[in-house]
Amino acid sequence: MSPTKPAPGRKSVAVVGAGAAGVLVAGRLLDLAARRRIPLDVVLIGPGEPGHGVAYGTRAPEHLLNVPAGKLGATTDDPAGFARWTGGPPGEFVAREHFGAYLAGYLRAVARHSEPGRLWRVREEVARIRRRSPGLSLESGSGVRFAAAAVLAIGAGSPGVRWAPDSLRAGGRFVADPWVPGALEDIPPAEDVLLVGTGLTMVDMALTLDRPGRVLHAVSRHGLLPRPHAAAPVPPVALPGTADDLASLRLLVRDHLGKCLRETRDWRPAVDGIRPRTAELWQRLSAADRRRFLAEDHAYWEVLRHRMPPSSAAGLARIRRAGRLTVSRGEVLAAEGGEVALTGGRVRVGAVVNCTGPDPDAKRNPLVARLVADGLAAPGPLGIGLATAPDGRLRPTNAPLWTLGAPRKGDLWETTAIPEIRRAADDLARSLVADVISVDDGEGRPA
Repeated sequence: MSPTKPAPGRKSVAVVGAGAAGVLVAGRLLDLAARRRIPLDVVLIGPGEPGHGVAYGTRAPEHLLNVPAGKLGATTDDPAGFARWTGGPPGEFVAREHFGAYLAGYLRAVARHSEPGRLWRVREEVARIRRRSPGLSLESGSGVRFAAAAVLAIGAGSPGVRWAPDSLRAGGRFVADPWVPGALEDIPPAEDVLLVGTGLTMVDMALTLDRPGRVLHAVSRHGLLPRPHAAAPVPPVALPGTADDLASLRLLVRDHLGKCLRETRDWRPAVDGIRPRTAELWQRLSAADRRRFLAEDHAYWEVLRHRMPPSSAAGLARIRRAGRLTVSRGEVLAAEGGEVALTGGRVRVGAVVNCTGPDPDAKRNPLVARLVADGLAAPGPLGIGLATAPDGRLRPTNAPLWTLGAPRKGDLWETTAIPEIRRAADDLARSLVADVISVDDGEGRPA
């Protein structure tokens, strides 16, 4: 049972969300507490096993990480830590459930050596966060907890469903979120399936749902599939120069890709060389250019940037050759019974699986919606994620409330991969500890 209020002389930080981002932040805070001899209570709040969350909670062996193990260590100074944990080569793409287990073990190991810091675990959801000078109160099913500061590590959220017509949502054949445990269990085993969205979620669902006698129909507005990782990766090639508008950025990236193709015979090093600068380039664009990028360039960037493991690509190619998977451009117009009308025709299926990816509107999360209504948070640029200061603190107020990962996508664009979250956890923990140490509880004591 965690304390609802820190003991005298101790400080408390609540981390809301126990997935990968929450574990990485909690681990970094505990490490800093041990190094600096800070009596810090880190309260990790969220259901389930730490580190698993939606992304790494799947138990399907065919659901692989789309980043090689050698890049997924829990700390920035040891990126190969996960590869050592698996015992395999650093270039291996392993099942996602293993990464969740690794993160849980990492947190346990850090907590064992965190004195005078302490880890507390609360396995429930936070319903509301309120400002309480000088800190915060967090309301959940078991009561109210008080903390000097809090971190929203809530992940990317559930898939959007605004594209789905009412006739489809009202029927019993719609799988709104395929990552919910048991979501695929009621799909009739002998019937075809429509997969809406052709990104990485579709790849995982296709490999899971494939079986003889079934045809999987995958559709999206662009009909593009993620490109595969190279079997033998080439080091990144840094992007030269910069751009202040979308037209210039397009020319810069085109020239970079072309040069890299000529020199390495591979476009991937060029894309990987852009990755460290995506936040800078995104922030240089005007709001109008960002909207244009989302409408005209986003799909093409996604399939190059977020690639699938070579073995997943081979599996997808195999079932396409067998005629058990079709991929096409199209949108869902209506559904009646088992028949779905698409812009390109009609299909009769036993289920429609939503593979469109996380909804960028963070307010679909009930806690976030309350924060916005209470004035403690605001939507991010173009309504994507949440508005944040450079250090991850939520705007518009100066409340001791930070976030990282998907909620910062509107401000940073590329912010959801483990290497980015890992760096953000480092920066956020240092900033947050410095802030918490200076907080006074109004009676001359640190909160």
